[in-house]
Amino acid sequence: MAQPEVSTAAEGDAVTRRKATPQALGSVLDSLRQHLPGRVETGEAVRRQHGHTLTWVPNIPPDAVVFAESTEEVAEIVRLCARHGVPLIPYGAGTSLEGHLNAPLGGISLDLSRMTRILEVNDRDLDVTVEAGVTREALESHLRDTGLFFPVDPGAREATLGGMAATRASGTTTVKYGSMRENVLSLRAVMADGRIIRTARRARKSAAGYDLTRLLVGSEGTLGIITELTLRLYGRPDAILAAVCPFAALDGACNAVIQAIQLGLGVARIELLDPLSIRAVNAYSKLALEEAPTLFLEFHGTKAALDEQITVFREIAEAEGALRFDWAAKPEERSRLWRARHDAFWALGHLRPGAEAVVTDVCVPISRLADCVAETEADIASEGFIAPLVGHVGDGNFHLVLLVDRKDSAERARAAAFLDRLVGRALAMGGTATGEHGIGMGKIAHMAAEHGPALAVMRAIKQALDPAGILNPGKILPPEDAGTG
Repeated sequence: MAQPEVSTAAEGDAVTRRKATPQALGSVLDSLRQHLPGRVETGEAVRRQHGHTLTWVPNIPPDAVVFAESTEEVAEIVRLCARHGVPLIPYGAGTSLEGHLNAPLGGISLDLSRMTRILEVNDRDLDVTVEAGVTREALESHLRDTGLFFPVDPGAREATLGGMAATRASGTTTVKYGSMRENVLSLRAVMADGRIIRTARRARKSAAGYDLTRLLVGSEGTLGIITELTLRLYGRPDAILAAVCPFAALDGACNAVIQAIQLGLGVARIELLDPLSIRAVNAYSKLALEEAPTLFLEFHGTKAALDEQITVFREIAEAEGALRFDWAAKPEERSRLWRARHDAFWALGHLRPGAEAVVTDVCVPISRLADCVAETEADIASEGFIAPLVGHVGDGNFHLVLLVDRKDSAERARAAAFLDRLVGRALAMGGTATGEHGIGMGKIAHMAAEHGPALAVMRAIKQALDPAGILNPGKILPPEDAGTG
């Protein structure tokens, strides 16, 4: 069973063996202070902020924080740390959820948030090249008058594009536009020995060699440090229409989604909120939605295409118990609607003041979505938990925000067992332990069950690219003695 807290001794003696010595760390920091004056921080508040985690993985801060402002500076820092065996943890905006930023072996948090240049927009080729510290919001603002947009929307507007690539982020628009995996064309990255590489050219396809772009996207900073990205852009659709559609029952909402996807409807977003989530969103965002299982939808395309899609979806939804459709055609109405959806995490915490919010996600094949949601809801009811459900259900991905009394050890143990059952249920249905949050430290315990012997191949890749183990150690890969499933 996964533990409700992650111990810094999770890797046993390996932690002590691989942690940098005080002398090595001191030598690195002295050198960095000379070369990067004013950009090395060791204060406790800054260090804890850079070990921040939005889930119940305890905060394990780094020994220092260093701010880089270019790819070349990142390479110099990596080479210095490699010589002295000092761990490095890449940092973007701190919005990850599974303890990705923690420093279980100490070391340096490498903050890339000052690398904020938008280097090139190629409107004819529909791509853009940015530094890793550029945020979604900044790119959206830059593209506003071009007629182009970047679609991947995990909800956190302050998320950096480098961090989104490192965690293979997706979000509300994945059902139509894909995740970061489909939308990163090329990367510039610094490897563990300080080499700077570019993983691909700007061409939309290539059969030349290994796909290093896909290898680094989702590697959570364990194989290389992403410093620049070339991203796919899209033309803004001619028409956009959003809708809120409450259902009589949760399984009806799930079945409507399944049928819409199987029919190939070009829906851009399909989000599910259960009645408890709607109650919280109403209070937090000052809405007046009916407290029922509700789909938030958005359609992109030409007006004629939208009319057809909406007609078909309405027929599906009404057959599955839809109560009505509330349309939002004006940009400000759509913005308010999706702002409320994205604020759900903060809203849900108010359902149990003082409780700890344990945020988790799983993803299953779309055909098993209704089954997985129904079994999970039954498990929640049986345990008596407050655990509202929200989800990017168009791709079979849903999230729970489990509200737990941190001081109640028995409740925490029950919560840990529940989360294990949730992942086990998803895996049994052909799904995954995480659709978009990533592994970090929080879900390492499930890697062997999901990947089996393939875990040994992942370890071999890590060993080949980072033999000293300095890049974000303690993430993704469980200890060797945990087995391979």
